[in-house]
Amino acid sequence: MPGVIVTDPPKADPKDVEALAGYGVATVHEAMDRTGLLGHHLRPNQQDTRIAGTAVTVLSWPGDNLMIHAAVEQCGEGDILVVTTTSPSTDGMFGELFATALQKRGVRGIVTNAGIRDTAELRAMGFHAWSAAVSAQGTVKATGGSVNVPVVIGGETVRPGDVIVADDDGVVVVERERARAAAEKSQAREEKEAATRAAFLEGQLGLDRYGLRDTLKRLGVEYRTYEEQTS
Repeated sequence: MPGVIVTDPPKADPKDVEALAGYGVATVHEAMDRTGLLGHHLRPNQQDTRIAGTAVTVLSWPGDNLMIHAAVEQCGEGDILVVTTTSPSTDGMFGELFATALQKRGVRGIVTNAGIRDTAELRAMGFHAWSAAVSAQGTVKATGGSVNVPVVIGGETVRPGDVIVADDDGVVVVERERARAAAEKSQAREEKEAATRAAFLEGQLGLDRYGLRDTLKRLGVEYRTYEEQTS
């Protein structure tokens, strides 16, 4: 099947994207019934950073970054580039020169199921990256692929215009149609956690707050003294 570059796909409302930027990946993931996580293999190149933006997706052949070049033209303010390959690849498909071009266009970062390089330079310039690998291995520009089509990372589908939230814990995708609801549910979860945090600071145990003593009893877990257990 020939490649395709899709222009001007629909995107999530910027207000909803900014709302989601206020919450951590774990919070958003839990608020969406534990869906959307792109896998534990995507690790941040930097620390103490959280970003959110709309996805511009790239499907490339392994070891070939031609379609990343094509995708730069489709990127704009507030976007996050999401790159995967047609089969597994750890090659360093993305580095400082790409980041320079994307930063000029207002792109907030990259998420890739392949590899990145120039990691020190990326940190120095404040361009944020999450990747499955770090590798100096170079690539070619020889094979067609696609831009702004649905791609799959970690078993989750990312469509162009969906919201990507990324931080030290990983990366989560929110369907653009669900962005507002996800932000509202994330806010509700944060409020609930704040109340729980206050209760823990006052000395309440999770066993009591969550009603887990009954769960232990139902599962047959018994309390015994040390003497009872060792006699």
